[in-house]
Amino acid sequence: MKKIAVLIPCYNESKTIEKVVKDYKEALPEADIYVYDNNSKDGTDEIARKAGAIVRYERRQGKGNVIRTMFREIDAECYLMIDGDDTYPVENAREMCDAVLNEKVDMVIGDRLSSTYFQENKRPFHNVGNKLVRGLINKLFKNNIRDIMTGYRAFSYQFVKSFPVLSKGFEIETEMTIHAVDKNMNLKEIPVQYRDRPEGSVSKLNTYSDGIKVLKTIAMLCKEYKPGFFFNTIAAIFLIFSLILGIPVVSEYFQTGVVPRFPSLIVSGISLLISILLVITGVILQVIAKKHRQLFEIQLNQLHMLKEK
Repeated sequence: MKKIAVLIPCYNESKTIEKVVKDYKEALPEADIYVYDNNSKDGTDEIARKAGAIVRYERRQGKGNVIRTMFREIDAECYLMIDGDDTYPVENAREMCDAVLNEKVDMVIGDRLSSTYFQENKRPFHNVGNKLVRGLINKLFKNNIRDIMTGYRAFSYQFVKSFPVLSKGFEIETEMTIHAVDKNMNLKEIPVQYRDRPEGSVSKLNTYSDGIKVLKTIAMLCKEYKPGFFFNTIAAIFLIFSLILGIPVVSEYFQTGVVPRFPSLIVSGISLLISILLVITGVILQVIAKKHRQLFEIQLNQLHMLKEK
């Protein structure tokens, strides 16, 4: 098994990919550099191959699809994932890999937001989006991770081979973070300098559509990882609606002995029933989620024994 594999998902990065490959070959001479081309039309694959990378292809569009294939096909003790746009500093590569190899960290997060990201990034809505996502996830999952959506990460073999990739696009980083936090994996953040894309290099991230996808992913993962909280929150909304409609009707009944607004009473009763059913659903799914965590721990033990063999 190779000690270090550098993973570079790419889509139309001909302006920067040669520099990225050469920089990481110099920084990590013992590593294999993999460039996975995702239907580029500007010759990214050929440039990467000439620079010394191992080039492979993923025809299904989307960063999540690329990472799913990378994780399945490559075996290594440490995986360093970077973007091909030359926005992440090579100087941190060795430190991040050493954290995985020597400190037994499962995921190292290259933290851009604690350094130069907000000064270098020229897209203000991206800055707002990063802060929003960070706040939501840290609140929901009771953590204090500084950079949720960074593409600069290092992983252990254990993380890569046990991570179920569900996302197809740029929301994959959010999914990785939530999975690691929920499964109590060993995380470490390393502040890294961020530089904006060089002139002529264009971001593939759409601020609005991809931002909405990320928020949907957070909601979906909250439902799956914290179903009790998710369903109880919706149940509380229905309960409040039921009380708003029902209290005046019940109060009027006790005063006059008459129920003049049957539609309001019926809707209130239905809302209360839905609220109760949602609470019960949340309790059942929370038990199932806990069982899945127990099975996951058993899976990790089996994976560790397989790796030792």
